[in-house]
Amino acid sequence: MNQPQLYLWRRFVRPYAQSEVGGSQTGRSQQFLEIITRMKSSLLFALLGLLVVALWTASLAYGTVPIPPMDVVRILLGKSSDPVAWSTIVLESRLPQATTALLVGASLAAAGLLLQTLFRNPLAGPSILGISDGANLGVAIVMLFFGGTIGLTTGGAAIGGSLALILAAFAGACCVLALIIYFSTRVSGNVMLLILGIMVGYLASSLISLLNFYASADRIRGYVMWGMGDFSSVSNTRLPFFALCTLGGLIAALLLVKPLNALLLGERYATNLGVKIRRTRVLILLCTGLLTATATAFCGPVSFIGLAVPHVARLTLGRADHRMLLPVTMLLGSAMALLCNLLTVIPGTGTVFPLNAVTPIFGAPVIIYVILRRRGI
Repeated sequence: MNQPQLYLWRRFVRPYAQSEVGGSQTGRSQQFLEIITRMKSSLLFALLGLLVVALWTASLAYGTVPIPPMDVVRILLGKSSDPVAWSTIVLESRLPQATTALLVGASLAAAGLLLQTLFRNPLAGPSILGISDGANLGVAIVMLFFGGTIGLTTGGAAIGGSLALILAAFAGACCVLALIIYFSTRVSGNVMLLILGIMVGYLASSLISLLNFYASADRIRGYVMWGMGDFSSVSNTRLPFFALCTLGGLIAALLLVKPLNALLLGERYATNLGVKIRRTRVLILLCTGLLTATATAFCGPVSFIGLAVPHVARLTLGRADHRMLLPVTMLLGSAMALLCNLLTVIPGTGTVFPLNAVTPIFGAPVIIYVILRRRGI
């Protein structure tokens, strides 16, 4: 090879060959990284699934009356227990309570993630749009104004007790949700919609304060106890309807994965990708409204799960792809709700703490960490 040929080879041929080799190596490296990422995601899903199953089983065995895990398994398989009362405790009390905690944790965590993505705000949660406040107002009207009963049927019997509270909370949450959806069709920016939701929450809180001012001490105490949250309010007869509403909202959330990923790039890029922003926003509001309204109506306002769990999921997963982030968030939400449900019971005593006295123990440190991290402190 003479000098001109050597020069041409060094100048044009060798760089092209090296780029081809480097490109193939880069492609192989990317494929290898994708395989490793999928393996890590699969392992994470499996570990979180096992954690949720373990906590759910522990919720059936652990309580004011401890029951051995093997006896719990026998009861779930339909076999008799000794003493017989254990079967009643597991099937009539702890089974619906543990299942409710599992579903509520997943629904509130998913709702929080959807709202944080929609508003691009790390401190957005299920209560930020006033939907929870609407449920609180509905319950406050029934408990503080009507004394725990609503309406009269044709036979003269009033609807009271927990059924009245569930209906009132669901109606109040749905009214606020309809108002927020109406606002979403009138304003274009998500920030303005967020401000409107906060204002609606303030109005509801103001009305609740007025009802508290004129209510008796016993009614105020009952309302305060309801506001502390409780997973045990869902009985076996109401569990199918509760599960149907919750699972419907969770499935709807999973169907919104693609537009959620597009929203991460900003509304302008999402529009260029073919995402209809207004329709997507209404669908997200409907989904989060259904999840929040159902959870609040049946269990009262449960704090911090919807706000903190999405951040834990991001830190655990290390990526913002909703195809994996949303299922991980649901599993972590279920695990956190089940763990808080376990910690409400003091071992060896009959004392049961309010649920909202336990959830801030896990939620507040996460939010503090997120705020300090964003400020660079």
